[in-house]
Amino acid sequence: MTQVSTTTSTLRQGVRAGLPLVAPTFALGASFGVLAEPVMGAAAPIVMSLVVFAGGAQFAALSVLAAGGVAGSAIAAGLLMNTRFLPMGFAVAPALSGPPIARAAQGQALVDASFALANRGDGSFDRGVLLGATLPQLVAWTTGTVAGVVGGGLLGDPQALGLDAIFPAFYALLLLEEIRGRRAAAAAVLGGAIVLALMPFAPAGVPVLAATAAALIGLARP
Repeated sequence: MTQVSTTTSTLRQGVRAGLPLVAPTFALGASFGVLAEPVMGAAAPIVMSLVVFAGGAQFAALSVLAAGGVAGSAIAAGLLMNTRFLPMGFAVAPALSGPPIARAAQGQALVDASFALANRGDGSFDRGVLLGATLPQLVAWTTGTVAGVVGGGLLGDPQALGLDAIFPAFYALLLLEEIRGRRAAAAAVLGGAIVLALMPFAPAGVPVLAATAAALIGLARP
């Protein structure tokens, strides 16, 4: 049986752990703002970043709208992209404390980078890191979106500047942090293969949702 750590970092320590993510998160938010403003207008991307605060879902919804899709399809794409937080939520739930409402509020801090940072590697998660690391990311993501919306017209073509490459590069780095051992590497390779196979014809968000099936490798006996 796996030994679960009981040591929890303070919120301040969690914030410090998240500080290195401020610059890339700001850049991601700015790239979203630049790309979203011509499609959604000035206010909607900023409100979306404040309310949704999920880069994958926001970029998925934006891609649908940019392709001429209706708002309902864009919302569905974002929801599909965010279904990955269901298994992640089950994983971090034991680390959260308090009554159900308090635990639900703490769960709003669950984002990809904080999930990776809070993971102790023994099946448990550090609550202080999970909550604290998300705070600077929220500020960076929102202010980055504002900067992208306001200054997007001054930057020129986002693709020429390489802004469209920031998002996949950021998540590739997170993936490298999460790969520990042969089983995790096999799940990562299988998940990537599923995404590449489905991307040419599946709706936005579906390839990522289907790729979570690769996590079933973790159920196999060693």
